[in-house]
Amino acid sequence: MSEQTKTPQISSVVTTEDVVLVGGKKSVDERYYYASQWELIRWRFSLHRMAVFSLVMLIVLYILAIFAEFFSPYTTDTRFEGFQQSPPSKIHLIRPGGGLQLYVFGTKRVLDQATFKFNFVEDTSIIYPISFFVQGEPYKMWNLFRADVHLFGVRDVPLFLFGSDRLGRDVLSRTLYGARISLSIGLVGVFISFILGVILGGISGYFGGIVDDIIQRVIDFLIAIPGLPLWMTLAAALPRDWPTLKLYFAITLILSVLGWTGLARVVRGKLLQLREEDYTLAARGAGASDWRIITRHLLPGFTSHLIVSITFNVPGMILSETALSFIGLGMQPPAVSWGVLLQDAQNLTAVAQQNWLLIPALWVIATVLLFNFVGDGLRDAADPYTR
Repeated sequence: MSEQTKTPQISSVVTTEDVVLVGGKKSVDERYYYASQWELIRWRFSLHRMAVFSLVMLIVLYILAIFAEFFSPYTTDTRFEGFQQSPPSKIHLIRPGGGLQLYVFGTKRVLDQATFKFNFVEDTSIIYPISFFVQGEPYKMWNLFRADVHLFGVRDVPLFLFGSDRLGRDVLSRTLYGARISLSIGLVGVFISFILGVILGGISGYFGGIVDDIIQRVIDFLIAIPGLPLWMTLAAALPRDWPTLKLYFAITLILSVLGWTGLARVVRGKLLQLREEDYTLAARGAGASDWRIITRHLLPGFTSHLIVSITFNVPGMILSETALSFIGLGMQPPAVSWGVLLQDAQNLTAVAQQNWLLIPALWVIATVLLFNFVGDGLRDAADPYTR
């Protein structure tokens, strides 16, 4: 029986890989043939919804930190007498007489005769509307120019969305200002670790011999030392009278001491594998210098892996700074970081009665999770075997 000729059918279904079924065969979109490695990573990363969402949220966090003066209703040192340890303000939307408007009620401080503790109760007879782009306390944006416009605020009474501390300072404003140090110290520390890891790991893996032995023994020695006691020892040796900027860079260097060892070992292993490849031997035969071979031919071969490694190391730096500042060996007041803010929640009384003082810890947890989700998305996107 003769085989009948069938007309090829074209399916209109396009998968996430842009593969179209034509006559029973797969036809890949031509743009994948000409796409660079970074374009392929970007396309794969865009399919990871959680990673994309986390990246957007991280961008929002860094914007809040960069423009903390504008987004914060008050400065870090603004105190409100009579509002010490005030709970978070309750925001209302529907006015008593009808209509929609964001507002808060007035607050009265009442002494509890049984416990001799001051409690804050709402005075529903007074309404204070929440306004946007209001004039408030003057500040100096990035120490460059003066301004007094804040994103939101309430006139005549303080607004504590995250409550206040024992000195009557707004926890929300201090949290946003603290994000500037905590988020930036993670990036700066990882950048220093990245430079050390790539340079020393590259030298160790490419040249080998006695240089490789020395660098690897140094790495073994640093890894053998427990990280937290070493950080505590180095941080405790810093003078307490140092200015904030000097202490900031000193803490960053301390956190970078052990951060480069893992990356250096990865770079060394990759270069040991790639230095005998044909294109490496061809570049050496063409007279290329060792520095050019490492930076132009070897390192770009696993740049995506380096970026993923950086993404996973940033949360570790943030947690380390928070831990050091929490125990009093990191940043010191009047500097404001998330670890410094958590010093007010070191005793059980504060945790039980002023639990809003733990809000900066939630910001730390959220930031670490966001970085981990972004790292997962980059790792999957950079994997050449990912379907």
